[in-house]
Amino acid sequence: MQTALKTTSIKQKTNQALGVNLEDARISKSYLAVAFIAVLLGGLLGLVQGLNRAGVLTLPAWANYYQVLTAHGLLLVVVFSAFFTIGYFYAGLSHTLGGLLPKVRKIAWVGFWTKIVGFVLVVIPVLMNEASVMYTFYPPMAAHPMFYFGLVLIVLGVWALSVGAFMQVAHWRKNHKGQHLPIMAFFATGVFILLVGATAFVAVEVLFLIIPWVLGWTDGINVMLSRTLFWAFGHTAVNIWYLTAVSAWYVVIPKIIGGHRWSDLLTRMVVIPLVIMNITGGFHHQIVDPAISEGIKYMHVFMSLAIGFPSLMTAYALFRVFERTARQKGGTGFIGWFKKMPWGDVRFLSPFIAMVAFIPAGAGGIVQSTNQLDQVVHNTMWIVGHFHLTLGMSVVMTFFGISYWLIPYLSKRVLTPNMNKVGVVQTIIWTVGMVIMAISMHIAGLFGSPRRTSFTTYGDFAEQLGWNPLMAAVGIGATLLLIAVILQVYAVFNMMFFAPKGETEFPIAEEEPGAAKTPYWTERWGVWVVLMLLVISMAYVIPIVDMIVNAPPGSPPFKTW
Repeated sequence: MQTALKTTSIKQKTNQALGVNLEDARISKSYLAVAFIAVLLGGLLGLVQGLNRAGVLTLPAWANYYQVLTAHGLLLVVVFSAFFTIGYFYAGLSHTLGGLLPKVRKIAWVGFWTKIVGFVLVVIPVLMNEASVMYTFYPPMAAHPMFYFGLVLIVLGVWALSVGAFMQVAHWRKNHKGQHLPIMAFFATGVFILLVGATAFVAVEVLFLIIPWVLGWTDGINVMLSRTLFWAFGHTAVNIWYLTAVSAWYVVIPKIIGGHRWSDLLTRMVVIPLVIMNITGGFHHQIVDPAISEGIKYMHVFMSLAIGFPSLMTAYALFRVFERTARQKGGTGFIGWFKKMPWGDVRFLSPFIAMVAFIPAGAGGIVQSTNQLDQVVHNTMWIVGHFHLTLGMSVVMTFFGISYWLIPYLSKRVLTPNMNKVGVVQTIIWTVGMVIMAISMHIAGLFGSPRRTSFTTYGDFAEQLGWNPLMAAVGIGATLLLIAVILQVYAVFNMMFFAPKGETEFPIAEEEPGAAKTPYWTERWGVWVVLMLLVISMAYVIPIVDMIVNAPPGSPPFKTW
């Protein structure tokens, strides 16, 4: 046992001292390359949507708005977010746990190609205009069966990758009994647990409800049950991306600004409640849906709002780190210490703007979790604006910031001053474009502009014509965003293949000197998973049983495009 411990410890220290394991780096770089190709394609389709909604672009006869919307959502919400998250956390597991095990590497490649094949099967019917169901893909709209078979493979890939991560963590814990899991691996564990929990719901929906339905094996489908299973997944997916971004805010940003991570216990106590409470709350996406009692909806609203407490803890912890670090560098005054922050470093600037954006994004989420307010905005452009704030700024800008150190680290290259300037310019353009787009969408939503609709004047209806200036602003924002996307993708592949050779650090902040010891009960993952399952049961067993027992006749498949 002591020999095994010694060997693992030496391997871990060597890995951290010499940099990335090249075999592990190849895995993460492959995931990241796919992620940023998806960003480029998704950004181009986003521009097409924006210009169409602005009324300045008419789509050709062989394409329609809903087909473009489906592809845009899948590329950015499913492909980019998932592939980046996996590439990032597998790099973190490799770095902090002494390199990936050979069997974990094999699992990572199996998961990669399973997901790629799945996405190809999804994309083919979308390109054929046989799956313009938008990325939510819930009934009664029905896509070509190939679309759903592709989704099954994507889920299987996620499960394989999650198993690989759990095996890596279990191996480390076996050889480091009584020690705390390194903080990056702790975040990764939480994220992969949520990935399994979330995809379990959508797997049941697709395998047991949708596929038999689209193949004609059943006459109808329980629409309410299908939507409920989808949003148990969709609600959690949003928070998985958020937790991934939060891991960088806590662990990486303090190191980049030359500070320390504050309170290891608080950091872990942000992860644990997010894991326990995250999957519940899906019904707040269904406030306007019938067949769900008000009591159940209120319970889910409470659960949705409960995960706001870790966000408030995060806001306090991070700004405390910023202020203390800046004052140690000579910053003075009530707000003058802000001048000591490294505003010219894209690795800090982009995630910082992402953090600030989460303030209005989180407030918008509270609006949508409140019954009376959501009744006003639910089916309007407000929702689209909120989504672009949460994903397009808080998550994506954090991911962009991560790329400026992660890709050089993986490629054994360095971030040059010129490429840093490109990143700063890209960050500013993205921020301006997203702010223009999101604000315009929120205002248009308050005036009643519907979401998920192509451009139309509704017979020159006066109220609709009043939306046109706001939709024109959306088109301007989309144009700026595509420019920023092109710069970002250029930077990514430049850093991956052409930047000067050198060693780049995987920045993980240490705790402040003299910090209190973290209690070991934070490592009781079995307890947290059991609590998560109990909370899920409390939230979903009664309403789902009711939807099954008192099911309506069911709906046949519809193709509305």
